[in-house]
Amino acid sequence: MRINGEERRIAVDNRTSLLDMLRERAGLPGTKKGCDQGACGACTILIDGQRVNSCLTLAVMHEGAEITTIEGLETDGRLHPLQQAFIDRDAFQCGFCTAGQIVSGVACIREGHTGSPAEIREWMSGNICRCGAYTNIVAAVTQAADKA
Repeated sequence: MRINGEERRIAVDNRTSLLDMLRERAGLPGTKKGCDQGACGACTILIDGQRVNSCLTLAVMHEGAEITTIEGLETDGRLHPLQQAFIDRDAFQCGFCTAGQIVSGVACIREGHTGSPAEIREWMSGNICRCGAYTNIVAAVTQAADKA
């Protein structure tokens, strides 16, 4: 598969989740293991441009896929506009959910679901922030969408 633009061949047991493969075998710890049940969104990544909770899918199911993690969003050492907006808008507190929030937010923007704060909240509802930084997260997504 291609992970963050790089062809990778990683042998895994057929029971290995994509999340565990990314963190333990591919050396990409930015994608967080939260609930390991698909309920929190901390492990959100993009598979062929679509949001996926990586804890709920097996790595072997995605041979040949284009995988994007939080580490793959920057370009030439420059943060993705949403990564920068999270800093500008103080959209994280503990930071645990941040990677999943940002990756989900990137998809939300690409999908065109940023017409209002309510729409952003609805389309980001699968990503839980236990610190309650939702107001700032919505502001960050709005800022990045305005620049897209």
